[in-house]
Amino acid sequence: QVQLVESGGGLAQAGGSLRLSCAASGRTFSLYAMGWFRQAPGKERVFVAGISRGGGSTIYADSVKGRFTISRDNAKRTVYLQMNSLKLEDTAVYYCAADGGVITSVVHTTIKEYDFWGQGTQVSVSS
Repeated sequence: QVQLVESGGGLAQAGGSLRLSCAASGRTFSLYAMGWFRQAPGKERVFVAGISRGGGSTIYADSVKGRFTISRDNAKRTVYLQMNSLKLEDTAVYYCAADGGVITSVVHTTIKEYDFWGQGTQVSVSS
């Protein structure tokens, strides 16, 4: 069992930056690939970024590629999402998730692959 708590959301101006953090409980954090998803009002939850167990592999949605960076610190049991050059369309609730069914370098991009979810943190981008 893994419990995830996101933080760092808030209000930012277009072109600005925010850094999200997701702290995990449990001793086996390094055995989980981690992902960030987001859900805008009235829309489905979608994949944003993912990182492998050891951090050596990352995947990004095309919409955030080059602007967002996912990273993790296994010693701190924390995964981060650095968001730069924010756009209005980045406004959403952001969720981190843990995927326990992976081998070392695999990163999944679909919701069904992720076993544990945080409660979400709101990111709002204004013009």
